[in-house]
Amino acid sequence: EVQLVESGGGLVQPGGSLRLSCAASGFIFSNYGMSWVRQAPGKGLEWVSGITSGGSSTDYANSVKGRFTISRDNTKNTMYLQMNSLKPEDTARYYCKTVIVNLAYWGSGTLVTVSS
Repeated sequence: EVQLVESGGGLVQPGGSLRLSCAASGFIFSNYGMSWVRQAPGKGLEWVSGITSGGSSTDYANSVKGRFTISRDNTKNTMYLQMNSLKPEDTARYYCKTVIVNLAYWGSGTLVTVSS
């Protein structure tokens, strides 16, 4: 059974940093690209960042480019999102996602609140 479990969210002041983790199980993690997607309160889903299976290629939404860094450790079956210079508009539930044989799998998310 594919499982994705996010952690690391919380309350942080504007300008602060957080590191999110996504622990994966139930599939060969190193074979699949991964992504982070967020949903702000009352808004739709927004793709944030993606990383290829080996980690050699990454991509970011313009809204987070230069502030967020995606990475993965295939020896630990874990993906990360380092978030720096956080802004109130980054407040959202952050989900990790993968697609296996045309099926999308999501974690339950971790809540990030940026507020003073």
